[in-house]
Amino acid sequence: MKKQSSSKASRTDWNRIRAQRDSDIAITPEHPEADVRHIVRAIVRRGLEPVPPKASISLRVDADVLDWFKSAGPGYQTRMNAVLRAYKEAAAKPGRK
Repeated sequence: MKKQSSSKASRTDWNRIRAQRDSDIAITPEHPEADVRHIVRAIVRRGLEPVPPKASISLRVDADVLDWFKSAGPGYQTRMNAVLRAYKEAAAKPGRK
């Protein structure tokens, strides 16, 4: 007996999609425009080893520092992690104490 596919036929109106112009696409907070950084990140990550899981900690930082990171928008924790990683890597370079 042939196994039946579990996938269903697409109900997307591809002709309508192909006919759309950029100005016809509604950008909303719920459906924002794709950010180039996210697309590049997905391309770069493809096929690479998974990133090790991050540890959850409680960290006390000065309010103005936290506000500065948050002011750049979502992803402030990732940016803080990147700054700490850059510091770690710079400190680990030969000739550094």
